[in-house]
Order: sequence, then structure tokens, then C-alpha cells
Amino acid sequence: MADLKGKILAGKILVQPKPAEEKTVSGIIIPDSAKEKPQIGTVMLAGAAKKDEPMELKVGDVVFYGKYSGTELHIDGEDYLLMSQNDVLYIS
Repeated sequence: MADLKGKILAGKILVQPKPAEEKTVSGIIIPDSAKEKPQIGTVMLAGAAKKDEPMELKVGDVVFYGKYSGTELHIDGEDYLLMSQNDVLYIS
């Protein structure tokens, strides 16, 4: 995990997606072309609350989000998603 420094705007979060699965449960190796985009990740940075909406997420939360949620960013060699806290479907 990279030590991120920066500030996220109100109501936004920066998520590091969990890596895609390399093998199935039965041991079959999944080729790159068939890998699904992960829909689970860890909150790395969280912005402040909005005036009319409290920030319910904090750094370290594991979240599930929609398949096409967020904007992909590449920071210091790592892939992240910048999204609104409204894109989060479930907090684990």
C-alpha cells in the first residue's frame, strides 16, 4: 500500500481495488482477457462530509461498489478509483 498524501473533495473517496482473481476455486487459471473487473476494494482516502450529507466511510473500510463506478487513476504505480460515497453499495 502506498502512503498517499493529498486531499479528496467532500463526499468523495479514493479506493484501491482488490486484485482480480488469478484462479478459479477448482484451480483453473483465468486468462487476462477473461478476468472480471473487481467490485471490492479498500478506502485509502476519504473526503469531508458535505453540507447536507455526512461522510459514512473512513480509511480502511472494505467496500463493494457498482461495476462501472468511479474514475480510474494511476498514482505512484498503483491503480485506484475515485468515486462518490453514493457509489458504494455495501460496507464490509
